[in-house]
Amino acid sequence: MRKNKNLKGLLLAAAAVLTLSSFTVPEYDSVKVAAPFPMPAIAIYNFPHRDFSIADYGAKKRGTDTDANCTAANTTAFRKAMQACSEAGGGRVVVPAGEWPCGPIHFRSNCNLYLSDSATVRFSSNPADFLPAVEVSWEGMECMNYSPMVYAYRCENIAITGGGKLTPDMTTWKTWFSRPKPHLEALKQLYDWGYKGTPVAERQMAVGQNHLRPHMIHFNQCRNVLLDGFKIRNSPFWTIHLYRCEGGVVRRLDVYAHGHNNDGIDIEMTRNFLIEDCLFDQGDDGVVIKSGRNHDAWRIGRPTENIVVRNCRVRNAHGLLVVGSEISGGIRNVYMHDCAMDDKVMNLFYIKTNHRRGAFIENIYMERVSARKMDRAFAIDTDVLYQWKDLVPTYKDTITAIRDIYMRDVKCHEADGIYQINGDKRLPVKNVNISNLHVDSVMKYTTEAVNVEGLHTENITWDAFTGKEK
Repeated sequence: MRKNKNLKGLLLAAAAVLTLSSFTVPEYDSVKVAAPFPMPAIAIYNFPHRDFSIADYGAKKRGTDTDANCTAANTTAFRKAMQACSEAGGGRVVVPAGEWPCGPIHFRSNCNLYLSDSATVRFSSNPADFLPAVEVSWEGMECMNYSPMVYAYRCENIAITGGGKLTPDMTTWKTWFSRPKPHLEALKQLYDWGYKGTPVAERQMAVGQNHLRPHMIHFNQCRNVLLDGFKIRNSPFWTIHLYRCEGGVVRRLDVYAHGHNNDGIDIEMTRNFLIEDCLFDQGDDGVVIKSGRNHDAWRIGRPTENIVVRNCRVRNAHGLLVVGSEISGGIRNVYMHDCAMDDKVMNLFYIKTNHRRGAFIENIYMERVSARKMDRAFAIDTDVLYQWKDLVPTYKDTITAIRDIYMRDVKCHEADGIYQINGDKRLPVKNVNISNLHVDSVMKYTTEAVNVEGLHTENITWDAFTGKEK
């Protein structure tokens, strides 16, 4: 009898284990992404079903106290909720409906910042609220600067999800848009520190009138990132910056930021990312691929690679897909397809560098894109230095190798010119392929190209030409 009872107990225990295992949620989901290059599957972390509401950690809605008191209380509440969530093994840090003034939000690993549908996180415009300084990359140069509005440093399994909104109070930040002498002197100092190899911890930029504006979202050296479904309205500087990150998905975002340097998303020294189903409306470029500036990037030695952008829309921007000009770590394997440009851009597909950058740009693809008005449908420029041309010296002259570029199946309504390629004669651009590109109306010129070896074009057409060929 006892043997039967023992056997029955063992069978019940085994059945329970089998039943439990059949309903166990895997730690990660795997997303396979099609691309014209080997693209690793992307892991998306399944967060534990635990919620940590900021309201339970002393957060105050706007209107319940002064904005300054709410900001202080909510900054602390986010910190405590992130810590509790991470220490519990992960889950969601929940922002309930309402408007929540705050300072910077700093991530911990295994945390999903969940913005409820009617939630708005409104970030302070007081620079002091974003101190002490943290490690960031500012226009391709590493330094200590004001904390980004949302910041993660060496975290893994992190996310921002939900239908809520992130927005800064721009009162102070917009007064920092200009580049007066103290700001330019600070950039010269930072450039020199990079050349000399000054430790990043000693590169303090959040002082005096330097006015290096903070990012909206800056994830630095993170793994397994998910950004899904939320809204951004305005940004002091670059809007979403994924820097030295490994693996992630950015999808269903609604981003509007029309201030100075308001790129939509900047992917830098980052690899294995999918960007899909997003809407960008920007004061600068839309989707930007970068890889660090000069000596800092050469020191780090990490290329940007395996980036796929699909089914995205850009309403306004300087460029739809822009590669550079910070590319000193190298860029390879970028694929944009089935995207649309609603209004006007300067360049639909733009690759830019200069004689200080070095490194390489290779295997960049754009296909099945529609657009309205633009200066140029496609452009490569190897002499883009902006204010840096006369601001700082050329410490090292090193030319960028640009090769294997593809653009096909693109329809444009109106363009000043179809393509313009300005290669460097010391290292000409190689193997550029443009096919099935149609422009309804060409306003100034059709094509211009210098210092290119292997320019292959097929079925480039237009309906009307009102310009004058050079």
